[in-house]
Amino acid sequence: MKDDSVVSVAPLHITDIIRKKRDGGVLDDREIGFLVSGATTGSIPPEQLASWLMASWLRGLSLDETRALTIAMRDSGEKFTPRRLGKVAVDKHSTGGVGDKTSFLVAPLAAACGLAVPMISGRALGHTGGTLDKLESIPGYRTALTLSEFEDVLVHCGASIVSQTATLVPADGVLYALRDRTATVENASLICASILSKKLAAGLDALVLDVKTGSGSFLPQHKDSAYLAALLVATAEGAGTRTVALMTDMGQPLGRTAGNWIELAECVELLRGQRPAGSEDLRGLSLILAGWMIHLGGKAGTPEAGRQLAETALVDGSALGKFYMMIEAQGGDLSVFDDLAATHKPGATQVLAAWDTGYIAAMDTMAIGWAVQRTGAGREQPGAPVDPHAGIEFHARRGAHLVKGEPLATLYATTAAQLDEPIAILQRAIQISPAPPDAVPLVNQIFTRENAEAFLRNTVR
Repeated sequence: MKDDSVVSVAPLHITDIIRKKRDGGVLDDREIGFLVSGATTGSIPPEQLASWLMASWLRGLSLDETRALTIAMRDSGEKFTPRRLGKVAVDKHSTGGVGDKTSFLVAPLAAACGLAVPMISGRALGHTGGTLDKLESIPGYRTALTLSEFEDVLVHCGASIVSQTATLVPADGVLYALRDRTATVENASLICASILSKKLAAGLDALVLDVKTGSGSFLPQHKDSAYLAALLVATAEGAGTRTVALMTDMGQPLGRTAGNWIELAECVELLRGQRPAGSEDLRGLSLILAGWMIHLGGKAGTPEAGRQLAETALVDGSALGKFYMMIEAQGGDLSVFDDLAATHKPGATQVLAAWDTGYIAAMDTMAIGWAVQRTGAGREQPGAPVDPHAGIEFHARRGAHLVKGEPLATLYATTAAQLDEPIAILQRAIQISPAPPDAVPLVNQIFTRENAEAFLRNTVR
């Protein structure tokens, strides 16, 4: 007699999954889970994973497929559980830019307002800088912590910025390496799953996303970055994490520095209450992002009220205290902050003067990012060392009026021989014109769950 209580489930085969996606079919959660498990364990060989990636790149993934992929990747390895901290866990993620150093401000700002900030960050990638590379310019600072050590720092400080462990989201490591080798990186769903799987594995209650748009972003076209922003929000919300995405300008470097140590020094100046004119956009954006973190974390009724709490923590020095506490807890030598200028010891320095009189009308920020990388501040190959003291400090920003011969930027390099190429890049990347440019808003669009889902429904891809 047949037992109707036993449900027969047909075995899955990777060739069937590849064929289904190749032909435009929609994969269910079980099929995607099977694929991610095979990537993690090595039971699915790289050539078949690569075939699926290309089929997904060509055919696209639905919102349900993107959510299922994100969750399966999130669950592919060890996960952090911040509930033991007794605080709401909130984080911020940026899609990458030049001079983008807001993590060093928003993490201590949110921690000073009573939140836990478990921040898992990355290294320099292409023309963009790396949060971990910047922190490692502090002697002794440890970015590679065990999850137990990570938790200890969070309990003590309220914030911790670390690298991804080998056991955290291992599926992403496998799939990302294949995407890099198979020309399938630039796909919104695959980007979304890669970003969110790592963030959600930190057990976040809420997430604030800073999606860059403009010449220095990975997706320079507004429509492409807007689609990614909406997809990130809808996917994270579907996975149970309160999320908002702010689309922010990357049409020029953020703040006045781009490098490693010099970016940290700029942030410490702001945490100490100083307000250099060239850092106002960095200060303003950090307070906006922190305001959203504080709001989503339940410490303020509105993002604007959260911003006010963040500014209070900045002005009264409590955020600076949290930052120093985190650095010390992770082994960093706080004495380097005693004299910021004395700590900065580049191998070679050169001032670039304005070659014409007029207004800075436009900046090719991606090219500027490559100029920073050529000074020695970034890397050409994964794992290559970076110079903590290389980079570029800008003395004038978009819209500024310059007289020929005035200082435009100071370049710091490992050796004098490395200065010529970045100088030539800057001269091509910065446009000086007789007329000033139109003003560009720092934040030009905000996606929440409601408008993100509506945007995706009305967008044809």
